[in-house]
Amino acid sequence: MDAHKVSPVTVSHALAVLAGEGLIVTRPGAGAFVCERAPGGDAADMSWQAVALGERPVSADGISTLADPPGADDVILLASGYPHAALMPLQALRRALNDAARSPQAWDRPPASGLAGLRAWFAQAAGPGAGDPGDVIITPGGQAAISASLRAVVPPGESLLAESPTYPGALAAARLAGIRVLPVPVDHRGVVPGLLAEAFARTGARAFYCQPAYHNPTGTVLAAERRAQVLAVAAAAQAFIIEDDACRWLSHDGRPARPLLADDPDGRVIYLTSLTKAASPSLRVGAIIARGPVAARLRAIRVIDDLFVARPLQEAALDLVTRPAWERHLRDLGEQLRRRALAVARDLPALLPAVGFVAPSGGMHLWARLPAGADDTEIARAARQAGVIVLPGQPFFPAEPPAPHLRLTFSAAGSEADLRAGLQRLARAAPALTRPLT
Repeated sequence: MDAHKVSPVTVSHALAVLAGEGLIVTRPGAGAFVCERAPGGDAADMSWQAVALGERPVSADGISTLADPPGADDVILLASGYPHAALMPLQALRRALNDAARSPQAWDRPPASGLAGLRAWFAQAAGPGAGDPGDVIITPGGQAAISASLRAVVPPGESLLAESPTYPGALAAARLAGIRVLPVPVDHRGVVPGLLAEAFARTGARAFYCQPAYHNPTGTVLAAERRAQVLAVAAAAQAFIIEDDACRWLSHDGRPARPLLADDPDGRVIYLTSLTKAASPSLRVGAIIARGPVAARLRAIRVIDDLFVARPLQEAALDLVTRPAWERHLRDLGEQLRRRALAVARDLPALLPAVGFVAPSGGMHLWARLPAGADDTEIARAARQAGVIVLPGQPFFPAEPPAPHLRLTFSAAGSEADLRAGLQRLARAAPALTRPLT
């Protein structure tokens, strides 16, 4: 205290941090002591594990950037699938978590499928005709919902149809489960129904993973006239549709797209959603809505995987979404995302005229097509060295990409000024993109 001019509370906190890191040990009545260091020596030989693990590599290359923070403070992030703190309802989150912690039932075991109130809210939020609370299973975020749904309906070694491009986390989950992923092309109006029917006929697949609303990475919304066609194609193939609606809260005009689930009379659609994108990366609360025998299988998988989602987190989520502040937040978030999308769409032609794009009507991303022959992986690497993180397009494709792309995320930067600065850094890192196409 004398040496550093700090209070006893600060010293106590510092000692607790050091003890937590294993650098000191505290002994009541005796004091705090530096831990003994382990003797040095050669690193342990772990080569035996190569034989024990066998030929089943597991890779998170396509989603590691999405999960890990950027590290350096001066790096501009145009790659994350989560909102910047400036877009989060931080005050409402703090209040919700505090209220949940004070609940008398906070640390009781919740029902395996989730709290009744939270299940009812997800059923209502999906819209009329989308199911009832008994059809809802609470999950620890959208990624867990994807993994469980894929394993529920596609056995290892068999085929899953997926939009091309699509969310890399779904591709990684499928490959980890031993599932073959086959592409179905997407255009500016969503998946092409004729090509979907052809893929079902050619492969015999029994499931199709899709994002009809604010598709990641393209931002497209499935056109109204294609919705019934997609459902009819799946019905003819006797196949499931796994509808990932994690971005449904990210409409730029305040009118979320109607889910396919609402038009599904026979339990064909397995519906996935999450609060994470609209609230916070650490609000790991999502839901599956499913009907019929597949719902029982999904409940069993979720119990085996995690038993249940932590009750305090469910209580906090329920508190958050049932207060009037939640609807205000969604309106504000949509407006902020709209303004950011317009800012990027305005600056791209001036700073990177060789890049093609279609401005999205919702979501967090702009899908930028690069000139033929450009190396998106090399451009992303050079951009990181220049202080801006972008994602190359290759990990978003189940097979060979038809053209090079970058996914430019406008939700993770601190401000519109940061977005422009990030694009300027990208232009310096990739001068070939600054020359207009002839």
